[in-house]
Amino acid sequence: MEASSSGSSISAVPGGKAKTHQPEGREDLQVNQLETQIWIKPDIQKTDVDFSEILNAIQEIAKDVNIFFDDLEGVNSPSKDDDSLLHHGNLTSTSDDASRLEVVGEEVPDKNKTNGLYFRDGKCRIDYILVYRKSNPQTEKREVFERNIRAEGLQMEKESSLTNSDVIFVKLHAPWEVLGKYAELMNVRMPFRRKIYYLHRRYKFMNRIEKQISRFRGWLPRKPMKLDKETLPDLEENDCYTAPFSQQRIHHFIIHNKDTFFNNATRSRIVHHILQRVKYEEGKNKIGLNRLLSNGSYEAAFPLHEGSYRSKNSIRTHGAENHRHLLYECWASWGVWYKYQPLDLVRRYFGEKIGLYFAWLGWYTGMLFPAAFIGLFVFLYGVTTLNHCQVSKEVCQATDIIMCPICDKYCPFMRLSDSCVYAKVTHLFDNGATVFFAVFMAVWATVFLEFWKRRRAVIAYDWDLIDWEEEEEEIRPQFEAKYSKKERMNPISGKPEPYQAFADKCSRLIVSASGIFFMICVVIAAVFGIVIYRVVTVSTFAAFKWALIRNNSQVATTGTAVCINFCIIMLLNVLYEKVALFLTNLEQPRTESEWENSFTLKMFLFQFVNLNSSTFYIAFFLGRFTGHPGAYLRLINRWRLEECHPSGCLIDLCMQMGIIMVLKQTWNNFMELGYPLIQNWWTRRKLRQEYGTQRKASFPQWEKDYNLQPMNAYGLFDEYLEMILQFGFTTIFVAAFPLAPLLALLNNIIEIRLDAYKFVTQWRRPLASRAKDIGIWYGILEGIGILSVITNAFVIAVTSDFIPRLVYAYKYGPCAGQGEAGQKYRDYRDPPHSAEPYGYTLQFWHVLAARLAFIIVFEHLVFCIKHLISYLIPDLPKDLRDRMRREKYLIQEMMYEAELERLQKERKERKKNGKSYHNEWP
Repeated sequence: MEASSSGSSISAVPGGKAKTHQPEGREDLQVNQLETQIWIKPDIQKTDVDFSEILNAIQEIAKDVNIFFDDLEGVNSPSKDDDSLLHHGNLTSTSDDASRLEVVGEEVPDKNKTNGLYFRDGKCRIDYILVYRKSNPQTEKREVFERNIRAEGLQMEKESSLTNSDVIFVKLHAPWEVLGKYAELMNVRMPFRRKIYYLHRRYKFMNRIEKQISRFRGWLPRKPMKLDKETLPDLEENDCYTAPFSQQRIHHFIIHNKDTFFNNATRSRIVHHILQRVKYEEGKNKIGLNRLLSNGSYEAAFPLHEGSYRSKNSIRTHGAENHRHLLYECWASWGVWYKYQPLDLVRRYFGEKIGLYFAWLGWYTGMLFPAAFIGLFVFLYGVTTLNHCQVSKEVCQATDIIMCPICDKYCPFMRLSDSCVYAKVTHLFDNGATVFFAVFMAVWATVFLEFWKRRRAVIAYDWDLIDWEEEEEEIRPQFEAKYSKKERMNPISGKPEPYQAFADKCSRLIVSASGIFFMICVVIAAVFGIVIYRVVTVSTFAAFKWALIRNNSQVATTGTAVCINFCIIMLLNVLYEKVALFLTNLEQPRTESEWENSFTLKMFLFQFVNLNSSTFYIAFFLGRFTGHPGAYLRLINRWRLEECHPSGCLIDLCMQMGIIMVLKQTWNNFMELGYPLIQNWWTRRKLRQEYGTQRKASFPQWEKDYNLQPMNAYGLFDEYLEMILQFGFTTIFVAAFPLAPLLALLNNIIEIRLDAYKFVTQWRRPLASRAKDIGIWYGILEGIGILSVITNAFVIAVTSDFIPRLVYAYKYGPCAGQGEAGQKYRDYRDPPHSAEPYGYTLQFWHVLAARLAFIIVFEHLVFCIKHLISYLIPDLPKDLRDRMRREKYLIQEMMYEAELERLQKERKERKKNGKSYHNEWP
């Protein structure tokens, strides 16, 4: 009996077993894809060979033929961008050999053929999706691009959309050979040996104690914030040493299944790496998927989600359907808001860059707990000491002190005791614990950043990012088009590349800086408009017919001004984004990272100034330049400048910060989740109306993902910017609003789950990208930390009444024996009947000197503490440093042992075959 198939043969051997003879090299095979067949002679039934065993051998041959077809596909497959590769509403491959051999191949689960994650054969997983429209005129570029894709070894299928026949999906799959080749080129680190934990003998006694303690802890309730790894076994870490993948040393790596050795995120990253280096037109710069997306040849490009994020069955009884379902249940669901994030699973699904963002966000949120607790304590301290505050007592008892009107018309004279309520509210935020809290927050910002560096180092070690270096970035197409005539040699790659002259670069930077300065002037003009509104409306509210508003005209003015200011802030943010985009493109950055850093810096500067300009005005300028009775300063010689309330300006600052913070965070959360939810709901509604619920549920995965919202054009920029601005609010003016950390904490607990829900359910799956840290944002955080020390020193010294209270208590008050209660005036001026009416008294100069001295002492003390903490906290934990050294040593030993084992095995085989060589090693 004999069965043959194009260079492979099966022969019967004694014992009824079939022996397969494979060809020595695939390059010797000459197979016609259209005429290949596997046949068995009719007299096979006359033999005593087990027919099922022969079929098993045939299956092995079929596998080899399939692999060979995959190799040939890049050369022999057609490269047309038309319906010859297309079936409407059904999967069609450019290589149908796998489907032909399916009858004798391994049985493929029907689920693989219907879930939209595989090719038609149910074996080849879809690693990447390209989308274009047949009506798009860029047909020739796509033809060349797709022909070169197949030449690189990628397999391809095309599918028309079920909802729009003009939309075409291109499905790409990377075979094992392609994955191995590019994984080695990209230095992808893969597991090769399980970790060995070293324990010295002297620690055995301590180990026994730890076992007893852990046994005792087993009787206690489990920590509610930790994820249950017993019910979610997929969260267990793969505790293995890793090394850059090498095909020559493939026997070193742990490979149980080649189909799952590279996870889906790594496969998509490898395919994207290939697509970025494939040409679509003749010319040295006509290369890469990004350029085809920018010129409209392709409409979208994305990796697929791993199925649905919902399941009819409980995850605790039936397990997770896929990684997306697992992420939804243990991360994006609102029921797990109090649990830690499964960062390893996030990194495995979305990549290291997104994983680092959520790690930083989780660390920031965790660090807000002590800040929120101390801030709440300061507020409660103000509540408990309210009845013992001497200043508020004197204000409430000053019924015989008459105050001048706060405006020229409609504003009546008022008693000082009328501001009793405001004086008490001010004490809630401005009390004896405020200075301590300001020092604490300055130190907290430093501790947060220093410990984040340690946390980042641990994450970088666990995620194999310690030795990872970014690849040499490609030059932006806009830069190439602008400076293609001038070239110089790249010192790294040794290849000629476009060059931007120094004079051209400087001139563009000057123009960009001028644009930034102009936009800052626009912000100042907007603040000036708010000032005009405040001075005009205070008279209007003072003459209002409603007694509640008439009696609280200043509060009504401040509240409405803050709301209008918020609307102006949101409108200007839209303008700033367009201006920042224009100025960044005007600068012509060389690479994408340079473009991203330049755009990030501009957007942060614009939005920071826009968000905080009014706050700076209220904190340091409101009520400082109003003049005195008989000589008031006026705006445009018409309106009297606004004064602070008799109880101080701190209440205005608190209202400004509280309202802006709450409205800004509410708006951001709506735009992040509410807007995509509405868009996706509207899309689903149209699909249900056209195709019905049952038909919609049967859509393939690529169709479902295409109907989701794409990730923001600027990646994680919006997420980082929102949190960085919040960090500024939390630290810069925290002395005036101690509840800011508490509001930030509550918002971030919601923010983590909102972002998780958005990434898992509302957005297409982003490409898994690698990163070692949070980039330019860390430097911005350090700058905010330094600015917060300065601003809080000025808020305590200038805005609050802390320094005047100290001077009054120890120099002029009743306790000092040099005066009586009631002789303190806020403006420290002489009475109108004195020799120099309304002139500054000696108290004014004492208070001014104390304020300046406090600013200097506070800043120097806090900066010394910050630098001391930064010096004492190492960036790399000691145990991590020891683990890294130990791992480096063990890896070298393991590699040596594995190589020695291989050489010894080869030596034994040579001796067994009767071959021997002189001077063999070892």
